[in-house]
Amino acid sequence: MKSIVMMFALTFAVQGISNAQNASLFNGKNLDGWQIYGTEKWYVNDGLLICESGDDKAYGYLGTVKHYKDFILTLEFKQESNGNSGVFIRSTVDGIKVKGWQVEVAPMGNHTGGVYESYGRGWLIKPDPKNEKVLREGEWNLMEIRVQGSQLTSWLNGTKMVDFNDVKIGEGEGGIVLQIHSGGDVKVSWRDIFIKEL
Repeated sequence: MKSIVMMFALTFAVQGISNAQNASLFNGKNLDGWQIYGTEKWYVNDGLLICESGDDKAYGYLGTVKHYKDFILTLEFKQESNGNSGVFIRSTVDGIKVKGWQVEVAPMGNHTGGVYESYGRGWLIKPDPKNEKVLREGEWNLMEIRVQGSQLTSWLNGTKMVDFNDVKIGEGEGGIVLQIHSGGDVKVSWRDIFIKEL
């Protein structure tokens, strides 16, 4: 745990950002500021945000009520069971159909940190396979996502995963959306979700 906290502090120190300038998106008590989409489970337990497959084994989403355009987002996640999830940026949800771009959170070898466009072009960019080995399954991981204009960069545990420019992303509008993948057996814990608008 200490290493994650130190890495979190180092990340912001390198970019010249202080914690005081960042807003917390999760208060550790309830889902204020978020909206649930679908029938899958989103709940708070012991200060953690938990997402878990329900009986329907369908897609599930939890999105911020507020929309964010240019920002730096940092969060920690821990995969339990099947950790197939993701963090959508500039995205909207209708029922359980999401429109936007997902920074992948998935089991080892399934491109965590890469970017996938749902109901569109599919995979836009995948990380170098050797970088995917920084994922710590069953342990806490630190993810950072920077979106500015049409540029999107992601880091996982301090390692840069992708850095690319995309016109459609630049035109995107929407919120931050967390995902439960369909198929069942998904459980992921989240904490320390901070955003700095640019």
